[in-house]
Amino acid sequence: MHRAFSILIFNSKGELLVQKRAKNKYHSRGLWANSCCGHQKENERLVEAAHRRLIEEMGFDCALKEIFSFSYRVKFANGLIENEIDHVFVGKYDDRIESNKEEIEDYKWVSLDELKKDVKKNPKKYAYWFKLILRIFNFNK
Repeated sequence: MHRAFSILIFNSKGELLVQKRAKNKYHSRGLWANSCCGHQKENERLVEAAHRRLIEEMGFDCALKEIFSFSYRVKFANGLIENEIDHVFVGKYDDRIESNKEEIEDYKWVSLDELKKDVKKNPKKYAYWFKLILRIFNFNK
């Protein structure tokens, strides 16, 4: 089991920034996921890692607040097993995005209602942990 983090970035309209993972990712490639995610490096604080990855993946930084954590274990089709404690951070951002094409194939802002409907209709388009986050997250925040 290892520590990970997931970031949910909202704009002033209440839309969530979601990303489509690049096709070169070692798992969950080409799937839609939360705004950013990753793992901390040795001797790096979790919140520092979250800010680092937000800059590396999306090209911006903003204030982040940890809102909950959960654990999960899943075996992917390629044989990889993720066994994580995932710390979920939330932030707000309304400015320019310069996504890293090595990390992200695409991104978009989406309303939570639209997202919930699409996840229900097309669950295979979304990363495993992101679907868990959406089930846990209080959509009224």
